[in-house]
Amino acid sequence: MSIEQKKVAVIGAGPSGITALKNLLDRGITAVAFDRNHDIGGNWIYSEAESHSSVFETTHIISSRSLSEYEDFPFDDFDPGVADYPSHDELRRYFQAYGNKFNLYPHIRFGTLVQHCERRGPEEWVITFEQDGARIQETFTDLVVCNGHHWKPRIPKYAADFAGQFLHSHQFKKAEPFRGKRVLVIGGGNSACDVAVETSRVSQKTAISMRRGYRIVPKFVFGKPADIVAQRFAWLPVRWRSKLNALLLRILIGKNEAYGLPPADHAFGATHPTINSELLYTIRHGKVRPYPDIQRIEGHTVYFTDGRSDDYDVIIACTGFILAHPFFDPSFLDYSEGKVPLYLKMLHPEYRNLYFVGMFQPLGCIWPGAELQARIMAAEIAGTWKRPDNIAQLIEKEVNQPHYKQVNSPRHTITVDFHLFRKELLQAWKKYRRPLAV
Repeated sequence: MSIEQKKVAVIGAGPSGITALKNLLDRGITAVAFDRNHDIGGNWIYSEAESHSSVFETTHIISSRSLSEYEDFPFDDFDPGVADYPSHDELRRYFQAYGNKFNLYPHIRFGTLVQHCERRGPEEWVITFEQDGARIQETFTDLVVCNGHHWKPRIPKYAADFAGQFLHSHQFKKAEPFRGKRVLVIGGGNSACDVAVETSRVSQKTAISMRRGYRIVPKFVFGKPADIVAQRFAWLPVRWRSKLNALLLRILIGKNEAYGLPPADHAFGATHPTINSELLYTIRHGKVRPYPDIQRIEGHTVYFTDGRSDDYDVIIACTGFILAHPFFDPSFLDYSEGKVPLYLKMLHPEYRNLYFVGMFQPLGCIWPGAELQARIMAAEIAGTWKRPDNIAQLIEKEVNQPHYKQVNSPRHTITVDFHLFRKELLQAWKKYRRPLAV
């Protein structure tokens, strides 16, 4: 099929979707992006109402600006005054400026919910979507999935046992509704620590329950963003970088036990590091009380594994998200649990006209890697890049030899090292490029 006959559907107009769309259009490929929102931005369009977005009023990104920009559109070209760790609003405006710069808006259908995607062969997808109350079907040659993986909450089983208000961090928007209340936050990741800090400013009391030890990394080290300092050691093998990072963190903040937190008894990178400069401060100032894992809940009383118990009005579960693609039949594809067998976290071994862009979780920022994935995807559709013949073996290697040996948890099935993954994408880009057929 010639490039003129190609017609590509992109699901999502967030950070990954817009770079996918931009790279397709750069190649002269007809492409349409579908998005349920009213504008570009995906998860970074803040709303006080519960929506697709999981950001809250005071959210800032956890990677620094220089490691969180598109190569095609540096932050300095957008606004040189952007913060070291940009806010959700700065990021929303950045993504929308990207859309304007590359004239993406005419190719995006907003207010559109993709309901079903059916593959009918190597060159046909039937996409069913709802737009303005109408159910519509349209046929495409290729499908690029960029629907994100921070929108479907993973709810713990004991939620039903609590007599008070129970919500997931996805529903948390601002601290003010919790003024004067007794709040328990569950989790030790970035959302949990941010929520605990924010609620502690207004609550009667705030506690945080962690089932395992986490590495709490300050946002600034030696006066620079932590990831910029870590970047200096990107040339080291992951194993040695992990040891160096763990040592540096121990020197900077000491042991978790000094703050009443569970010990981080795993290698650095075995869980996602939590980037937060305020949690340890609030714990040592008595604003947030640390607890271990929950044993059981009875009414308003929460019993912890160390024998302590306390009463709460609100529990906020920061327990992660389910990797979900509701527009696929589960019998066709379901990555909600377990391993994700894709080459470079994007190419399926059998379905050559199906691509995933941005479906990975780096120890760093997603969209610089998504931009490279999008470049490869668009080049393959255009015929100037060819996937390796031994893709099944390469996928098996990726699955069985991840960058980090992480704890056994659904959250950690798509983890990559930011610098190593970028290197692998660039190597694949150069190795499998081919000239355009005449």
